[in-house]
Amino acid sequence: MTSWQTLHTKHPRSWHENKFVYPVLSRRSHGISIGVNLNPDKVCNFDCIYCQVDRRSEAETKFVETAQLLEEIDHMLSLVTSGALFDDEPFREVPSDRRRLNDIAFSGDGEPTTYRNFDEILTAVAELKRRHSLPNVKMVLITNASMFHKPAVERGLAILDEINGEIWAKLEAGTDEYYQLVERTKIPFRRILDNITAAAQVRPLVIQSLFMRINGVAPPDAEIDAFCQRLSEIVAAGGQLKLVQVYTVARTPAESFVTSLKDGELEAIAAKVRARGIEADVFGA
Repeated sequence: MTSWQTLHTKHPRSWHENKFVYPVLSRRSHGISIGVNLNPDKVCNFDCIYCQVDRRSEAETKFVETAQLLEEIDHMLSLVTSGALFDDEPFREVPSDRRRLNDIAFSGDGEPTTYRNFDEILTAVAELKRRHSLPNVKMVLITNASMFHKPAVERGLAILDEINGEIWAKLEAGTDEYYQLVERTKIPFRRILDNITAAAQVRPLVIQSLFMRINGVAPPDAEIDAFCQRLSEIVAAGGQLKLVQVYTVARTPAESFVTSLKDGELEAIAAKVRARGIEADVFGA
């Protein structure tokens, strides 16, 4: 791994004096992604075993200050588009073909759709993107799909549709038992499946699927088969799946018993997805 490639394993959600906005070199977007953290309090409705967020320590920032968040995005857009970001460590060694601004990604230290004014913040960021004349830069929502049924989130998804945005929805299990093992949440698996299906019936979704070893054991074949069956059921119900991202742990996870899969194992999972007629890409550690 070259020095610039190590940036794929380092996605700190702080940058200089910023509280909410941070640049990352994204392995899945093959370029620069501007991250927007709508959960600086580190509260999340999932407690995934592979998450790199340390929820045991208290967050320094409790609330989103909207004016500052928008100012930080405005400044970051200027830094990336002018090339000034690449004068800064550790981005100096990023090769020229990766110096493009690919997206503004709503992710952060929790589930972004739990943010109370989710639709309003999307509208404001879309306006900033327009002012910077960046029509080809995507706005990406990275989500566990748990809140898609909420009116403010439905409005936010519609806003993304209007500006050619993209929704990356988490689906990493085929059975309820495995879902609870990985996600550790009170939200029923059926709600996630129903929400993804309903959203995919309106617009194409990207499915993000992180698989790992748990206590040294890779996902059982039966679980991967069940996962593929859930994908097929979404499609059979009229859902549109643009892509399934099959990837693994690249940064230090919350739990020490979680470790990465090998590239060949990820490829085998992707092959099963493709056998269902669904496109899949693999992103190794």
